[in-house]
Amino acid sequence: MIEPTTAKFIGSGLQRPECVLCTEAGNIYAADQRGGISMIDRHGCQSLFIARDSSFNLQPNGLALLKDGSFLIAHLGNESGGVYRLTRDGILSPFLLEIDGQPLPPTNYVHLDIQGRVWITISTRLQPRSLSFRPDACDGFIILVENNKARIVADNLGFTNECQVHPTGQWLYVNETFSRKLSRFIIEDNGDLSGKQTVAEFGAGVYPDGLAFDSADGVWVTSIISNRVIRINAYGGQEIIMEDCDMDYVERVERAFLAGRLNKTHFDNGKSKVLRNISSLAFGGDDLGTIYLGCLSGNSIATFKAPVSGAAPTHWTFDN
Repeated sequence: MIEPTTAKFIGSGLQRPECVLCTEAGNIYAADQRGGISMIDRHGCQSLFIARDSSFNLQPNGLALLKDGSFLIAHLGNESGGVYRLTRDGILSPFLLEIDGQPLPPTNYVHLDIQGRVWITISTRLQPRSLSFRPDACDGFIILVENNKARIVADNLGFTNECQVHPTGQWLYVNETFSRKLSRFIIEDNGDLSGKQTVAEFGAGVYPDGLAFDSADGVWVTSIISNRVIRINAYGGQEIIMEDCDMDYVERVERAFLAGRLNKTHFDNGKSKVLRNISSLAFGGDDLGTIYLGCLSGNSIATFKAPVSGAAPTHWTFDN
């Protein structure tokens, strides 16, 4: 296991960099609570892309980089959600705000696949969202946007979090945070999802959030609260790559979770050495051999060398 104190940090002054993406050009992008996207280039220089119109309080969570350099951003508002498109010169426009005639609830994540399809996750329909911080949560869903049409392709999930299409294009993987499992679906030719399978079930103290694929058919998952990075191999075996938590605190959170009393304060008051409630991860660097960790509570991005290289994401060459 890699000691968390060996991690290096890049960037400063970031605000809730929940989701992180990397490109071959050496750029690192992170969601930023100031209402947009922070970028750190290969020289360490920072830029902030935010909407010119400040009247709308965009709350970025998941993000996707598009080929033209603009971004899709999942809006995790207090009461409303949706996905917005943000250009680098600050033009913000709606991408998807409703489904089946109903406004989207607070929206967790957005993913672009190699075919140009967009996958969106909604963790829960309940308000406030903390009502679904429970083991029996089961009202999350996944939306597919293809050819300018949106439809729900999976429903009744246990707090849907990050989703990614497998490098083969055959499967959609998704973390169900409070069902504590990594699931996958077969992607049919028409984009429908079928044949749901459980890839991995997680035990006490693991609340899966972000995910990424490596070049050896492994899946990497981050756990909020316990600050764990876990690799699941092709046979389903689990290995903790990094962990930074106070076990007494994790056990208190676990008791609250099982009793249905988990709330936002449990996310905000975690105890750790250096990691600040890690929520996502991305492979980057010249050889896709470095891990970059997004987080809920820090103001920079933790990095460390991975024991295996990553699989190139859809957006890997978009900055070239």
